[in-house]
Formats: sequence, structure tokens, C-alpha cells
Amino acid sequence: MRYLHTMVRIKDIDQSLHFYCTLFGLQEVRRTENEKGRFTLIFLAAPGDAEAALELTYNWDSEDYAGGRNFGHLAYEVDDIYATCRNLMDNGVTINRPPRDGHMAFVRSPDGISIEILQKGGSLAPAEPWASMGNTGSW
Repeated sequence: MRYLHTMVRIKDIDQSLHFYCTLFGLQEVRRTENEKGRFTLIFLAAPGDAEAALELTYNWDSEDYAGGRNFGHLAYEVDDIYATCRNLMDNGVTINRPPRDGHMAFVRSPDGISIEILQKGGSLAPAEPWASMGNTGSW
């Protein structure tokens, strides 16, 4: 398993980049604009440590982030997403967003922290019970 990033939602790109980059010293390492999803992802990292990123998510449509919704999730890459989810499920963890696509799943920690699980490399072929499993709760 490898730690990937922590995601936080932001309301103002320029203000956030000023804080995280100019004042705090992080560097932008990658940016993705998603027209269909109407969001921008900006990945920042400390100089020389691009492996551990902070993902800033800017949703183009305004939203008030109450109750900590501005904190998004932790993300981890695993060798076998199906085996990881099976182990979690067998131990009582709810798979909130099953890996139907063989690539991405979400669970929550006992404290309610959302955790994204991503398949290392390419997606695995869709497989049951995941392919037909619906979402449970929110992630």
C-alpha cells in the first residue's frame, strides 16, 4: 500500500494558491480541469516530496462547505482493490462506493473520515460481487 494524497475543497483558487504555495512553500505539481464534472484539481507538494500530495478541489459551481465538507478524503493505492475491499468487508467495514470499475472504492474510518482506495496500475476487470453492488451511504 502507498499513501497518495489528502483532498480538501477550496472556494478561491488564487487565494488558496497564495496560502499554500506563496506563504506555506508548497509547489504545484499537477493540474486537471474537468469540464464535464465542472471542477479543477490542483495537486501540491513540498519541494522534493511530490509523492505525498495535497489535492485542492475547486468546484466551479459555488457551494457552502458546512460541517467539514471542505475536507474530502485520504487516498491509498493498493495492489489488489478487490482483495483489499473483501478484507475490509469481511471485517465489518461498509464499502460505501464499491470498486465496480475495478479501479476506485470508498470506505469510511471509524471516525467518519472518507478513504479512497485506488487500484495500482490499470483497472482490474469488473468482477462480482462488486460490479453489481450499489453505493451505501455517502463517502
